Amino acid sequence: MHINKHDLPIKLNALGATARHQGEFGTAFGTLAAEHLCLASGVDIAPLLKGLDDGMCFCPHWGYLLHGRVVVTYDDTAEVCAAGQMFHWPAGHTVRVEEDAEIVMFSPAAEHLAVMNHMLETLATIPA
Repeated sequence: MHINKHDLPIKLNALGATARHQGEFGTAFGTLAAEHLCLASGVDIAPLLKGLDDGMCFCPHWGYLLHGRVVVTYDDTAEVCAAGQMFHWPAGHTVRVEEDAEIVMFSPAAEHLAVMNHMLETLATIPA
């Protein structure tokens, strides 16, 4: 299976973040989603995760940072991911963008869709 990143449906497009998400892209211990993210410097998803357990994304991700720099924070630690690096972000994290970033990710489809839907619901409550 293959798909052009521009053909992935846009799931979230707000506050300097565009998240494209294609569920049912493959399987590995469950259904995976293919995702392409363009995130502007300064994007911080932590406020959008409020209301989830511990205010963290509960979905693990595997991917590659095409360009940019992000800080991934866990309960008691943080790590920097930079352009050219492959990564695994276990469940229980938030992400803050230090330099405009482009990311290709693979995630358990149902779990990440639930997190993105929560983020969209949270965005809907922010006054314009």
